[in-house]
Amino acid sequence: MRPRLCSALLIAAVALPLAAQDDPKLVERARAIHAKVLKLDTHVDFAPTAMTGPAPNYVTGIPRNQVDLPKMAANGLDAVFFSIFTGQRQDFSDSGFAKARAEDIAKFDAVHALAEQVAPDKIAIAYSAADALRIFKSGKKVALMGVENGYGIGMDLGNVADFHRRGARYLSLAHNGHNQLSDSNTGESDNVWKWNGLSPLGKAVVQEANKVGIMLDISHPSKVSNMQVMAMSQAPVIASHSAVRAICNHSRNLDDEQLLALAQGGGVVQIVAFNPYLKTPPAASPQRTAALAALRQEFGLAGRGAAPPADSVMERFRQRQSELDAQYPPPPRASVKDLADHIDYAVKLIGIEHVGISSDFDGGGGIDGFSTASESFNVTLELVRRGYKEGDIEKLWGANLLRVMARVEQVARMLSKPPERR
Repeated sequence: MRPRLCSALLIAAVALPLAAQDDPKLVERARAIHAKVLKLDTHVDFAPTAMTGPAPNYVTGIPRNQVDLPKMAANGLDAVFFSIFTGQRQDFSDSGFAKARAEDIAKFDAVHALAEQVAPDKIAIAYSAADALRIFKSGKKVALMGVENGYGIGMDLGNVADFHRRGARYLSLAHNGHNQLSDSNTGESDNVWKWNGLSPLGKAVVQEANKVGIMLDISHPSKVSNMQVMAMSQAPVIASHSAVRAICNHSRNLDDEQLLALAQGGGVVQIVAFNPYLKTPPAASPQRTAALAALRQEFGLAGRGAAPPADSVMERFRQRQSELDAQYPPPPRASVKDLADHIDYAVKLIGIEHVGISSDFDGGGGIDGFSTASESFNVTLELVRRGYKEGDIEKLWGANLLRVMARVEQVARMLSKPPERR
């Protein structure tokens, strides 16, 4: 396995003097910007039961959720891409694909239930970039959906259009582990690959996503797969939750070659507030390492390729992990400053128009200063400290992503037109 070491690189060119960071006028300006701009997070995980009941805590709010409607309403996030996620299993039978698809559909259904039955006065589903802006201006929160792992598509290309009909507006061809569509970034650990990029079906899915208007997400597949997607796609692509590999050498991060290709195609990288992708933390104590390994073994989370646990199991696991954290405190996490360092690097390399922000909340994300949706102001404040203006922050918090989404919709309309007769 290649060592995952993070440099101490800091981009200080746009940082204001330290003495200005606590200037009340600066804070006031940051609050005004934060209240005005649409704040969109492109990757949030969730448990369907949290949205549908019998006591839907997405409406009432509970401490262990990093995102829910009360936290979004606390001047937090305005729009969220809910992750339609199924874990990767090495079961490529018809029954295996059917199970994965059913898991995806259950999550689509939960988002629809939240927006259409449980809390229609508080949140609505956006099916287009224009929808997102309209809903935001109405005062409601915006729900969008992105498919994390194309495993649930199975071998049926028709599922791409079906997922789009259900609300999917981005699609990652793979997650952690190779599948029927694409190699995964996890191949770097053993240099074992399934397709050396995309499979023939994966290439067909790229074309179909362009036709129906789904953004292609390059956060989890391998670099070779990502470069193939960007070369093939007739529309810009996104990385829904990744960071900069030049700063933190993790297989989930994008190197400069991928970032430059993404920008050349008009896409956007959503820098994620996920500790291991921002910096490598100090080694945990041996006691914590052993206790966490035992806990993961107990809950069936120790190996790759196993069936993903039920949401109720994951809730119990997180509760036990919280107890473990109290007994054996984890090493210090990355901070908002680390997140901003990655944003600075990407902006300097590929331009402000190609960078955004994401969290991976309720899926492992969260850093010091930005550990729940209600703490999103701290990101805006750090950006203002570093000299970013209102227009820049508006782009980073969502305008760039919505521009890409609108362009993908436009390409889909162009591809759906019948050829002109001569």
